[in-house]
Amino acid sequence: MTKFWELYKSGVWVEPFLLLSIFLFVTTSFILYLLIIKSRSSNIRKERLRVEYGILIEKLLFSIVFQDIPFSGISEDPEYRRLSKNSFFREVLMEYIIDLHKNYQGVHAEKLEEFYKESGLINDSLKKLKSMKWELKCKAITELSELNITSAFKSIIKVSKGRNKTLKITALNAGIKLAGTKAIIHLTKHTNPIDDWTQINIINAFKKHDIGDTEGVELLLESQNTTVIVLGLKLIEELKLTQKIPYVTQLVNKAPNTLVKYEAQNLLQVLSI
Repeated sequence: MTKFWELYKSGVWVEPFLLLSIFLFVTTSFILYLLIIKSRSSNIRKERLRVEYGILIEKLLFSIVFQDIPFSGISEDPEYRRLSKNSFFREVLMEYIIDLHKNYQGVHAEKLEEFYKESGLINDSLKKLKSMKWELKCKAITELSELNITSAFKSIIKVSKGRNKTLKITALNAGIKLAGTKAIIHLTKHTNPIDDWTQINIINAFKKHDIGDTEGVELLLESQNTTVIVLGLKLIEELKLTQKIPYVTQLVNKAPNTLVKYEAQNLLQVLSI
């Protein structure tokens, strides 16, 4: 310790230390500059490719949707075969399909769904669904639900049991879109509290997808989770399901706590008006 103290007092170390610090600062700055330039160049290149791919994709999807060209005819095209192996091209193609599908119904929408399956893009979505990154999972769920892949319902519902709020809302909304009130049976088994924001999103999903068959909504009132019961009451009120009054009356008589009983009593008054 004495030697170190003597060395410190002598000040011999100051100049090498300053030189080393300056060298490290300059080196780090240069590396960061190169990384920024590389990132910027990559983004510019991607945007350029996005425009180029967009022109090709628009022609491709137009021929599928409006000219009844089968996938076999598309897959034989050398340019498509080359580009279909490019992950960024497939990503842009997926974005175009989703945007188009939102604006079409009937036969046109079904053609896009068929292409989604035959082109193997569905496998890209399923792979993302297994990712450890929640944002990729959300993207996969959105793609699968938008293109009506009902076979993915169980996998999506499993994801809804996670802790990430955004992922949970996305999965529950997708489940409602794919299976309607059949998704309710899975809601009744939720053990974690469903907060107000999630409840609002679930209710909006029912409204958005215009679920005509409301059979099963009453099952929410039988859940062991009080937040699920409250969700059921809100759904009955928002959808004006007067046929569920007998179930609400039963809940008043066997409510798990005073809050739920109060909510059920208020709902009875609203439905009776």
